[in-house]
Amino acid sequence: MYAVIKTGGKQHKVCPGEVLRVEKLNAEAGSEIEIPEVLMVVDNSQTRIGRPIVEAATVRAQILEHGRGKKIVVMKKKRRKGYKVKRGHRQPFTTLEIKEIVV
Repeated sequence: MYAVIKTGGKQHKVCPGEVLRVEKLNAEAGSEIEIPEVLMVVDNSQTRIGRPIVEAATVRAQILEHGRGKKIVVMKKKRRKGYKVKRGHRQPFTTLEIKEIVV
């Protein structure tokens, strides 16, 4: 059994027991959350596709940790003008463990 969920503007294919990183969620580490935006659920031979979401389907997950990703360097430069800017960015994330898919 697996489901396709939408969180943080991205879509993820998830199975029970799977650990994945998503955009930062506002909840405490160790707490359990429900993700209501389920786009598709596949259970053995039955497939349910939402329009746009599957009614009465949720995914329960536990928040393992919050963190920040690797630093990326953003460099801007205009030639012959003496202009250059160097900035870094670290994207915050939340690590989830999928507990169950409720249909």
